[in-house]
Amino acid sequence: MLEIAIFVCGAVVMIFELVGSRVLGPYFGTSIFVWTSLIGIILGSLSLGYYFGGKLADKKPSFNNLSLIIFLSAIFIGLTTFIKDFLLLILQANISDVRLSTVLATVALFLPASILLGMVSPYAAKLKLSSLSTSGSTIGNLYALSTAGSIFGTFLSGFYLIPHFGTNKLLIILSITLIIVSLALSARRLLSIKLSICVVLIIGWTTLNGISTLFEKNSFIDLDTAYNRIWIYDRLDTETNKTVKTIGINNENHSSMFLDSDELVNEYTKYYHLAKHFNPNFEKTLMLGGAGYSYPKDFLLNYPEATIDVVEIDPKVTELAKEYFRLKENPRLTIYHEDGRVYLNKTQKKYDVIFGDAFASRYSVPYQLTTIEAVQKKFKVLNDEGIVILNIISSIEGESGRFLRAEYATYKDIFPQVYLFPVRAPNDGSKRQNVMLVALKSEVEQPELFSNADPTLNEYLQHLWKKEIVNDTPILTDDHAPVDYYISKAI
Repeated sequence: MLEIAIFVCGAVVMIFELVGSRVLGPYFGTSIFVWTSLIGIILGSLSLGYYFGGKLADKKPSFNNLSLIIFLSAIFIGLTTFIKDFLLLILQANISDVRLSTVLATVALFLPASILLGMVSPYAAKLKLSSLSTSGSTIGNLYALSTAGSIFGTFLSGFYLIPHFGTNKLLIILSITLIIVSLALSARRLLSIKLSICVVLIIGWTTLNGISTLFEKNSFIDLDTAYNRIWIYDRLDTETNKTVKTIGINNENHSSMFLDSDELVNEYTKYYHLAKHFNPNFEKTLMLGGAGYSYPKDFLLNYPEATIDVVEIDPKVTELAKEYFRLKENPRLTIYHEDGRVYLNKTQKKYDVIFGDAFASRYSVPYQLTTIEAVQKKFKVLNDEGIVILNIISSIEGESGRFLRAEYATYKDIFPQVYLFPVRAPNDGSKRQNVMLVALKSEVEQPELFSNADPTLNEYLQHLWKKEIVNDTPILTDDHAPVDYYISKAI
């Protein structure tokens, strides 16, 4: 039984760490800062656990004490389920530095249980040792079992548990699993207490299931996929006073849809129609990022002679768009479920327009799509008159605009013409807003480039940023793209 306990605790450590990204993601994104905090704090916690576990084992080794250690770790993991959202909301609201907030959140939610799980291996080694002559092989075998458990837990959680159970249920599963292991190691007099707490957690599981069902009936969906935590809910659009359905990915609104209309909700998505101005004869287009497929649906309605390929990394997002956002099969729409950079690397297709909407996050963006190597790939797959229209959430000036300026400089190094169109406040460079970056493959600058007979398009063109863009950031490369650092300055 001791070997099983070691294996299970090793697995739980890694599952707990991986599910941690889904706990923190909706509030702080999934940037390098989140992963650094999780890995660093949990490794530090395990180190403390090894130290204290060894000390405690030398004083009073017993199966009851080991059972209690595992039991307490189960309680702390179970508590995480019920306190995490309250705590994370407080940290998000009161601490602007994402690095500090993620460290504090990780310490509060993951440190206690991780210390206790770290205590298991040295304590179990003490119980297992019967002779100094075989101490090396005994300790080696136990730590090999723990590591094997961690490897097993890593693959099990990433490939199956997180996509199928989600965050809350998985935390309860971990807690109940540890309690069962604890029960198997404990004396009879402790069984009733532990069984009672196990019953409470099972009731908590049932309650979570009931709440989840209730949310679904009230137009609120909360689920985990292999890539994201997704919320779907109805809300009131403050600009139109109409009800809209929204898909939130990692706690950020990515797409919205009017319940009674096909009109675009988010103002920035309307700026993709600038493609009609900059390349009026376009036929083949590519969009990186699907979410609720707001613009692809609008595109299919407005351009009956054109086609659009959409690259969306998460197949579950597409499935939800079909179920909740009126996305229908269309011979002019082709969907690829893979990373946008991977698609650019291998596609042999040529396009007239590339739309980019994969950066719709305040906390993290897929850096592999920001670099000069990615921009070169876009340039290569475009036809001679091809254009890129890219949505970036940023200010233009100041410290908070460094990511946008870095991306602008990166595009300028490849494309002969690059322009910015701030959506909400065209003359305010300090305001964080949707900024549309337009890059033209053509070197010919036409005098009528920023006027159009269509009054709507002409209005968008008047948002052209005409002030100087400071060249104070290096070009982003695959080797060095401090995107998360730049974005952290804007939060």
